[in-house]
Amino acid sequence: MLISTYRFKFAAVATLVVCLSCGGLREAKALYDVKPDEIPGRPGTIIRIWPLEGAGPSGARADAFRVLYRSTGLKGEPIAVSGAIFVPHGAAPAGGRDVIAWAHPTSGVMPPCAPSLMPDTAGLIWGLDAMLQKGYVVTATDYPGLGTDGIHPYLIGESEGRAVLDSVRAARDMPESGATDRFAVWGHSQGGQAALYAGELAARYAPELKLVGVAAAAPATYLIELLDTDKNSPSGKDITAWALLSWARLENVPVTSLVEPDAMSTFEEVAKDCIQSLPQFEHIEHDERPLQHEKFLKINPTTVEPWRSMMEHNSPGQAPAGAPVFIAQGTADTTVNPEITTRFGEALCAQGTRVSFIRLPGVTHTFAARDSAGAALAWMTARFEGVPAPSDCER
Repeated sequence: MLISTYRFKFAAVATLVVCLSCGGLREAKALYDVKPDEIPGRPGTIIRIWPLEGAGPSGARADAFRVLYRSTGLKGEPIAVSGAIFVPHGAAPAGGRDVIAWAHPTSGVMPPCAPSLMPDTAGLIWGLDAMLQKGYVVTATDYPGLGTDGIHPYLIGESEGRAVLDSVRAARDMPESGATDRFAVWGHSQGGQAALYAGELAARYAPELKLVGVAAAAPATYLIELLDTDKNSPSGKDITAWALLSWARLENVPVTSLVEPDAMSTFEEVAKDCIQSLPQFEHIEHDERPLQHEKFLKINPTTVEPWRSMMEHNSPGQAPAGAPVFIAQGTADTTVNPEITTRFGEALCAQGTRVSFIRLPGVTHTFAARDSAGAALAWMTARFEGVPAPSDCER
């Protein structure tokens, strides 16, 4: 087992993360603190690694690790990113293990919202057990600013895409993982956007890696339309609050210029919430209630600069997809409008991308990845096996 390789070296660290639900979250978060002199280095190299005790997969025999690895920031500077890596038990086969990079949906924009800090990290990755049973190494980036200090550059495609690609590099940098240079990307919602950007960036940012396919469930695509459509819905107001808090910090703009004074305290509560479990869903629902009865924005960010340009610039599809694409979309999704996803798929077809598009009748946004995980895994496996990608563009 890989875990035995690291157990002695990281024993002192592991004892701190045995029980996140029993007050260990603070201790685990402290392990994500990085000294400035630790950060410089080649993107994708590992800064720190330790067993992900108590939060690994339940149905598959695999070793699970939290990792800190190097990536590239918005200005080209070296940064640290946290995440998790899951490796099947036993020696790698002669040809090595191919990699699937998971890109998670929205969890928040503050450091404590990192999925790898959650007690059930594995349970947040749809299809994980099946992927491990098939022998894939699975990576799961937190994205910059989640886990590590700062604020997450929410829905900033280049930032997400680099973090996804560098998680694959981190798996290859991990001794005895057996990770090959071949990978696929699988993401949901915000993670669907991240997966699409990883595909667009792969040849330029990580040319040593071989991308075989990009799978996305209910991806965030045309951000202007999505945020405009969602602006009056409960989930849309949450997304807007997260986006504006993140973007205002990135642009050094005071949020008071965007948010009505009477709504400021509620806005700050919602914007700082995390959303990764049922209790957190309930907590954010409580926090957001006042927003449902208030005009909380002074502006419509979809019509005002620099916010409109940020949305336009961070909408995927403006560069070649990089590989065949699988898209799953629930027909009952009120967060990502199915018509917008359909038009995005058609635009990929017009680019010459081979697109497999499946519709999930009656499925809401929350369960798009759950209900398409089996189909996505079968599609990715066929790409690893060299089977030519089917395309619904021709129908």
